[in-house]
Amino acid sequence: MFGYVRPALARLTPEQRQAYQALYCGLCHTLGQQYGPAGRFLLNFDFTFLAALLSAGGRTAERRCIASPLRRRPAVEPCDALVLAADLSVILSWHKLADAAADSAFPKREGCRAARGVLDRAYRRAAERRPAFAGHTQEEMDRLSALERQRCASLDEPADTFASLLGGIALELPDPLQRRIFSQLFYHLGRWIYLVDAVDDCREDAAAGRYNPVLLRFGADGGALREEDKAAMALTLDASIRQMAAAYELWDFGIWSPHIQSAVYEGLYRVGNAVLEGRFHADRRRGRLAGKKEQI
Repeated sequence: MFGYVRPALARLTPEQRQAYQALYCGLCHTLGQQYGPAGRFLLNFDFTFLAALLSAGGRTAERRCIASPLRRRPAVEPCDALVLAADLSVILSWHKLADAAADSAFPKREGCRAARGVLDRAYRRAAERRPAFAGHTQEEMDRLSALERQRCASLDEPADTFASLLGGIALELPDPLQRRIFSQLFYHLGRWIYLVDAVDDCREDAAAGRYNPVLLRFGADGGALREEDKAAMALTLDASIRQMAAAYELWDFGIWSPHIQSAVYEGLYRVGNAVLEGRFHADRRRGRLAGKKEQI
C-alpha cells in the first residue's frame, strides 16, 4: 500500500476524527505487540483504512507510546481485526520493499533490501498465520513481475493483477457473504491504487527508464501527461471508485462507516485529482488532502 487512501477529515465530526486517531494508534500498538519496534514503521493511512474496513468497532483505552511518552492517548485495543490488519500490513509491505528493490538504483536499492531483511522474520510469521493470503500475494506478484519484464503496454492487465492481489484479502474472512462483498471492494481499491501510483511515478519512471504502463499507453513526453490523457485516466480511476462505492453500500461497517464513506465518496477523488495535477506530495505535506489540516 502506498499512502494514498485517507478519509476526508473535514467531513467528519471532532469525535469521529478522534476515533480515527485512536484506530491509527491502536494499529500502531498492535503492530508493535505482534512484530516489535520494526512493525510500527509500517503504519500509514492505507493500513489504517484497511483496519477500519475489517473492524466494525473496538474498545478504546488510554495508552502511552513512543510518540507520546508522558501523556496517555486513546487507542483502540488490539483485537482480531487489528491483528489481521497488522498481519496483512507486514505481508504487503515486505512485497512492496522487494518490488522497490528490484526497480531502484543504488543506493535506494540497497536501502530497500536492508529494510526487507529487517522484515524477513516478521514476514515469515505473518505468512504462517495467513498462508492463503501470503500464497495468493506471491502468485500475483510473480504475475505482475512477468508483465513488467514483458513491458506490457496494457493498463488493464497489470492493474487487474494488483487488483486481484488486494482482492485476496477477502480470503481471510470467514463469512461467505462478507468475502464476496469485500473481494469486490478490495479488487477495485487495488486497481485504483495501482493506476494512481503509476500516474504519480510517471516523471520518475520516465527519467529512470523504468516500466510504467501509463507511459507506454500515452507516450508521455518526459513523464508529463497531456490534458486529454489526464481526462482519460480520471475516467478510469473514477470508474474504480464507483465500483468500490457499490460494494461499500452492501455492508455495515459500524462506527467506521462515516470514515470509510468520506474516503470512498470524497477522499479518493481528491487524491486522484491531486496526483493527476502533479501536486499530491505538496498537498500532503501541507495537509490539504483531508480538506483541513490533517490531525493524524
